[in-house]
Amino acid sequence: MKNFDPINSWNDKEVAARYAEHLRGDEDAAVRFLTEYVNGGRALEFAIGTGRIAIPLFENGVQVDGIEGSSNMVEQLKSHPSGSHIDVKIGDMSNVSIGQHYNVVYLVYNTIFNLLTAEAQIQCFENAARHLSPNGSFIVETALPHTWIDVGKSDYVKAEHVGISNVTFDVAKYDPVTQLMEENHVHISENGISMNPIVCRLISPGEMDLMARISGMKLIDRFANWEKSPFDANSTLHISVYSHA
Repeated sequence: MKNFDPINSWNDKEVAARYAEHLRGDEDAAVRFLTEYVNGGRALEFAIGTGRIAIPLFENGVQVDGIEGSSNMVEQLKSHPSGSHIDVKIGDMSNVSIGQHYNVVYLVYNTIFNLLTAEAQIQCFENAARHLSPNGSFIVETALPHTWIDVGKSDYVKAEHVGISNVTFDVAKYDPVTQLMEENHVHISENGISMNPIVCRLISPGEMDLMARISGMKLIDRFANWEKSPFDANSTLHISVYSHA
């Protein structure tokens, strides 16, 4: 798309409205998981978005603050009755400071991938470490890169929906040098063609562990999902928990 900016694209009003309406079905499990690690303290969500996790976490008795780069996402969050109780600072999660310490800092659903350089991703880990209380936990959820891009392949086209009057397919190209994946969800219907592009920098669990070490943290736990299933060779995503080294 002409003049597409992968960072500012998240501030689009239509994108924010779509996120506000879209749940993934893992919210209850994520809230139980995070509440356990918060252990009666406060939580900070990086890239809090429209509050998909933060709002039910607050309603479960946890005080939640957030950092978010999209003012339109925050507007959607604040429109929820519980959203007015959640303080959100607009800015870049890799460097914005709240000026407080938290028992949990968390970052869900591949959002670390939205930072498009290794330096920015390391800075995000460093910022999380600065916000953690002495015994706090930085909790990150991402997919495993090989589940998106097959080993040995650099691109793909996948049908996501095939209907009588509309078709949606996912097109992606991966550059192993930069680790950037350029992806576009293309929707074709009787009304025309629409595109929803995104750019991500994919990183493995091992690379994340190294970023944590650089930031003065270490891996404490790793699970295959919010239900704490064991992480193994068949896992498609991971929930990784870091603390001060």
